[in-house]
Amino acid sequence: MRIRGAVLERIGDPTPYAESRPLVVDELELGEPGPGELLVRIEAAGLCHSDLSVVDGNRVRPVPMLLGHEAAGRVERIGSGVGDIAVGQRVVMTFLPRCGECEGCATDGRTPCVPGSAANNTGELLGGGRRLLRGGAAVHHHLGVSGFATHAVVDRRSVVPVDDDVPPDVAAVLGCAVLTGGGALLNSARPGPDDRIMVVGLGGVGMAAVLVAASLREQFGNEVIAVDTLPEKLSLATELGATQVHTPAELAERGIVADVVVEAAGNVRAFETAVAATAPGGTTVTVGLPHPDARASISPLGLVAQGRSIVGSYLGSAVPARDIPKYITMWRAGRLPVERLVSSRIRLEDINGAMDELAAGHGLRQVITFD
Repeated sequence: MRIRGAVLERIGDPTPYAESRPLVVDELELGEPGPGELLVRIEAAGLCHSDLSVVDGNRVRPVPMLLGHEAAGRVERIGSGVGDIAVGQRVVMTFLPRCGECEGCATDGRTPCVPGSAANNTGELLGGGRRLLRGGAAVHHHLGVSGFATHAVVDRRSVVPVDDDVPPDVAAVLGCAVLTGGGALLNSARPGPDDRIMVVGLGGVGMAAVLVAASLREQFGNEVIAVDTLPEKLSLATELGATQVHTPAELAERGIVADVVVEAAGNVRAFETAVAATAPGGTTVTVGLPHPDARASISPLGLVAQGRSIVGSYLGSAVPARDIPKYITMWRAGRLPVERLVSSRIRLEDINGAMDELAAGHGLRQVITFD
């Protein structure tokens, strides 16, 4: 079938992207879903820093590639062997499929699926191969999703079904921002009732972590500290439940520390700030994705002498089929206002300018909506 999607032609184009236009909205041919696969009509797709990381070259992927990994939509066709999802079902797409059989899947989310990661690196689906063509030439899938398009063929293991009361934009943001930011706390850090919680970097993932931390505060009284350089993000963090907001400079000046610190900015300075702000005996959880060559400077003695630890958390160490229903329960109860993460709704044709907004740190989640 013919679809429209945003294809990344080149990696590392100069900014502003609205002028260099590395992404081209084009017509493509989408193949039929194979065994264990689904055809999904995309309803909403969020722009994440992981998309920008491919555009700017921080995460090298094969091109041309149809981008987008945070999306939700309706199932329109079902491949053979899929018996637990019906046509018309709304699904959340997740960018790290889990085969359920490898060593990574046996860690309860702590490490990625081995075949899933391999497929993501080569731009294929978990079941193998590609379903996208343009002018007879193959186009790579982005993290098994390729959600910046009107339709996508995905592996069944890349989706989680949700009920109709979950709006498309909320469903989309659950698939990456909330899984990653919330999971950094609930799966990786696991703060106790008296622990002070800090989030460094208030993009979509960081603010999702603030939302989840605020839900813990309602239950257990945890102090929630939000850190960013932009005043507008600090203001929003206060609205969403942070008990303190600070710039990185203020942390150092005042000696403010926390028992659990989540770094969600994806740059070296933010990581170093997070480690420095971790209290003795505390844990730094890092979820950001800096350039592979980036290196940080920290004191090993400070880790040993003060009993501190650093934990990496990819996709919030999530098992999507387990965790997304948990966040939906919190959302339904009014404890997790995920819709507040959606800062704007845009058209697919606005994709290059939207990448500029993302690079500048403006807003939280820009969401492409499809009629």
